[in-house]
Amino acid sequence: MADSKSSMALFRCHHTNMKSLIQIALTATAVLMVVTHSSAEKIPAGAVEKVAAATPDKAFVKPLKARKMLVFSKTNGFRHDSIVTGKLALTELGRKTGAFEVVISDDLANFEADKIKQFDAVCFLSTTQNVFAPHPKDFKVMSEEAKAAALKREGELKDSLMNFLKSGGGFVGIHAATDTCYEWPDYGKMLGGYFNGHPWGANKMVSIKVEPGQEKHPLVAMFEGKNVDFPEEIYQFKEPYDSKAVHMLLRLDTEKTDMTVNGIKRKDNDFGVSWARHWDKGRIFYSSLGHNHEIYWHAKVVRHYLAGIQWALGDYQVEVK
Repeated sequence: MADSKSSMALFRCHHTNMKSLIQIALTATAVLMVVTHSSAEKIPAGAVEKVAAATPDKAFVKPLKARKMLVFSKTNGFRHDSIVTGKLALTELGRKTGAFEVVISDDLANFEADKIKQFDAVCFLSTTQNVFAPHPKDFKVMSEEAKAAALKREGELKDSLMNFLKSGGGFVGIHAATDTCYEWPDYGKMLGGYFNGHPWGANKMVSIKVEPGQEKHPLVAMFEGKNVDFPEEIYQFKEPYDSKAVHMLLRLDTEKTDMTVNGIKRKDNDFGVSWARHWDKGRIFYSSLGHNHEIYWHAKVVRHYLAGIQWALGDYQVEVK
């Protein structure tokens, strides 16, 4: 009888795991179907299973209502290979926890005033340069009339996004979201800074620590006050970056990271990694983690993303200065 019960338990566990893998495989297929930027974008081998294992089963809090987040990854500059893995991870994070629905699209029409209202938050996933304008190569060959129309629409879409945020919408920025819209000062002010190089490259081991005094804050409590060490591209930021103007959550531990690398411009050792802030009535969450594919199946980082996203959506009621 004991052997029979044990066998049944193993069967149920195996059956549950198979259902989970089948579901995330379907999620991966759905993600690939909407990856329209390039046929070269491929989810790495084994990523589906690793993302599934790292994704928590439950949200931090039950959503106050059904939530929808736009995941936007247009690039007019460098395009990260890990974007496709980020799309998979965010889609699965929302589906498995029930915290939110993800809409993956680079269609600028989603930012029009009457359409952006359908979303509770917008995520810029490693976007680069002026994402609201045509690619510079395309802009050069446009007629003067077409250029004028493009510039007019660019301004309208930027105004629409800013109005959405100031009216209470959420914004989630991942990795290269700070390498975006340099020509738009309000964007930099909203997000909290602009990219100014990455002295620590993708293969460089770094140590990330919780901001001192924030060890028990719900958005970083999953780290239990301990550092996480891994190879990852770490940014430094320029104006309007001011770590005192945001609620800093994670930063580079300069005592446990190689500070002899080339390209360090800051002299104050102030290398923020994740932060949150209010923008009028809006909620802004940013993390520079996300260059390497492996970040999207690092269990603690994934839970950090979930906490930040649920706060940006308006469901996780935690104090952010």
